Amino acid sequence: MPRSFDAELRSEVSANLARFARQEASDPALKRAAVAATLIADDGGRACFLITRRSQGLRNHPGQWALPGGRIDPGESAEAAALRELSEELGLALRPADTLGRLDDFVTRSGYVITPVVCWAGAAGALRPNADEVAAVFRVPVDELDRPDIPQLRTIPESDRPVISLPIPMLDASIHAPTAAVLFQLREVAIHGRATRVAHYEQPVFAWK
Repeated sequence: MPRSFDAELRSEVSANLARFARQEASDPALKRAAVAATLIADDGGRACFLITRRSQGLRNHPGQWALPGGRIDPGESAEAAALRELSEELGLALRPADTLGRLDDFVTRSGYVITPVVCWAGAAGALRPNADEVAAVFRVPVDELDRPDIPQLRTIPESDRPVISLPIPMLDASIHAPTAAVLFQLREVAIHGRATRVAHYEQPVFAWK
């Protein structure tokens, strides 16, 4: 049975995140950013996550798959930044009460520490992507993350850490870290309640800049 987007799922995700002892990255040399790992319904009531394809006109990582997010402003919390980016990128206005918890910080090769915030888009209307930042947005059923070929790990000569990717057939694409690491931990921690770590996963070389 497809996983439904309902009050029972929200309760389970909230409880799983509350039990999770998340890991923080505190290096002051790193720039801080937040992403919104957003749970939302599709037209059939299935529980989905939102993922975007970045605009080709962006200076950094054009055309790549990403979660809504960006730099945390001075004095801003990760939750506030994630909600602001959801509004700016997708026209999705959520409240502070719609944030359910955080996953582990993920340090990128480009010098950022990303804090993933799990959000619940229970009263979401139509999404209105900002064309300057977002080429397209997709609702992918969270059940897709339970495919037997997820995750895929490979080695590269440039690193001794495994490169993680998530093949998503409905997107006709493979998602790479850091987005792949966040989505894999969303599956493990938020959906299944397993305290799985992802900080050791590597990004593909094209995403190091």
